Amino acid sequence: MTTNAAHCPRCGSPLAAHPPTTCGICGYALFVNARPTASLIVLDGPPSQRVRFLALRRAMEPNAGLWETPGGFCDGWEHPREAALREGREELGVTVELGDFVGMYIGGYEFQGELLPVLDCFFLAWLPADRIQIDPGESLEYSWFPLVKAPKMAFSTMDSAIVDACARLTLSTLGH
Repeated sequence: MTTNAAHCPRCGSPLAAHPPTTCGICGYALFVNARPTASLIVLDGPPSQRVRFLALRRAMEPNAGLWETPGGFCDGWEHPREAALREGREELGVTVELGDFVGMYIGGYEFQGELLPVLDCFFLAWLPADRIQIDPGESLEYSWFPLVKAPKMAFSTMDSAIVDACARLTLSTLGH
């Protein structure tokens, strides 16, 4: 399952090759660009003792039933930091406080029969005193897991970001 454009999105002519390609009729250059996302690694406890993160159990495909970090696609022209805050409000029902940027990771997301490239941006975050109210359309439940013993996540980029967040927090705790 890959991104498969058979026709030019501008003029509708058949394309000679899969993207990246150029339409032989109108000259439109077609690329497969990664779609940006913003995700949160929500931590608990005081800064020096944040050893657990919040995970949501996915309610929908792809990878329904697996654990994930809160997050989603950025809207057009939306900065990933703003998307992370929006996703926190939508998925957790609270306004999260954003911390450091963890990193960007290239991954894939199955949507409408295509495997889309994504550029997943992860931020550390924590919750205010508000109570979590997950969106039942997106998540079945939530749980707190140790960063050092995270379960297998729904997407490999989440696994990588959690490992990097754990390393970052371990180094900052040790004073490096």
